[in-house]
Amino acid sequence: MPNVLAVIPARGGSKGVPGKNLAPIADAPLVVRAVRAARAARLIGQVVVSTDDPGIAALARSAGAGVVERPARISGDTATSEAAVLHAMDTVEQRDGTPLDVVLLVQCTSPFITPGDLDGVTRAVLDGADCAFTAAPFHGFVWRESDQGGHGVNHDKAYRPRRQDRPQDWLETGAAYAMRAPGFRTERHRFFGRTSLVPADPARVLEIDDPHDLDRARALAPLLDGTGGRLPGREDIDAVVIDFDGTQTDDRVLIDSEGRELVAVHRGDGLGIAALHRAGLPLLILSTEQNPVVAARARKLRIPVLHGIDRKDLALKQWCEEHGINPERVLYAGNDVNDLPCFGLVGWPVAVAGAHDVVTAAARAVTTAPGGYGAIREIASWILGKELRTS
Repeated sequence: MPNVLAVIPARGGSKGVPGKNLAPIADAPLVVRAVRAARAARLIGQVVVSTDDPGIAALARSAGAGVVERPARISGDTATSEAAVLHAMDTVEQRDGTPLDVVLLVQCTSPFITPGDLDGVTRAVLDGADCAFTAAPFHGFVWRESDQGGHGVNHDKAYRPRRQDRPQDWLETGAAYAMRAPGFRTERHRFFGRTSLVPADPARVLEIDDPHDLDRARALAPLLDGTGGRLPGREDIDAVVIDFDGTQTDDRVLIDSEGRELVAVHRGDGLGIAALHRAGLPLLILSTEQNPVVAARARKLRIPVLHGIDRKDLALKQWCEEHGINPERVLYAGNDVNDLPCFGLVGWPVAVAGAHDVVTAAARAVTTAPGGYGAIREIASWILGKELRTS
């Protein structure tokens, strides 16, 4: 398995937008959004945030990233992102005693980066490129002014060819770069050797450089975060049903010497479920998994559970009938293909970040947090809003 590290540089200082990396977009600060995307990428093994700011460090840890404390000599306004990545590489390799194969530079000032973007640049390097970056197709005519007036940069101003007759140009998005680690260490810059351009969605290209960019990002977030423009509120929901593996966990299983299986859950999810319970919403954990850890988690949360279920949709339909709940007013949260029948039954099918592609495509809303990293608490915040924040 290749050793792949994602480094997210996030200084505390910023002249254009003070405290920029802590600025919230939708439900999370910029640095948290970047961590979530990197942790949800399938090809990235480790995620670290390089920072000189204690507040950023605390948020990064809470989102599941490691933290590399950046020294003052590479924390000023003139410090390069390359310097931060090289320092983080040294720190991680010295700590782990294992050389890195691929290193990513992930910019948290690009709020709409996706796990697929990060896997795309990583895959390009694993498949033979020396470096790769996200790029969006660009069809505009570029001009530059000089003492002689304006002149075309990528075209002859006397000739205006049709779009389909012009060469395809690409715009560097500034969001994600992947480099073969030994080559990056030698060259000390992000572009060397064979460079691959990895296509990105032009609609998601936005870099936060000034306060107006923050306003645009906040306006676009409901659309680009996969929510269809609106998230479910308390007025939409009469019950919440939650899958277990990959939704309340990160889909990993630890097995001890006795063959017992252990999973990790997120304390924030427990807080969110408790708040939903206090709000009077019926709750259910519904899982195909037979492991007793599912029932143990349900007992801890004090909510009902049905597990070891082959036909989750039939079980869900029966549960709704027994409780007099209209399935159209049920929110079901899941992550894998065995959740799709339930998605077709309820009014609010929700996928967690990092879910299977077909599940994400079938969802009415998608969380920004992956399963096991606060996705259920995020859903609770959609439904309860201020009621959750003040409880």
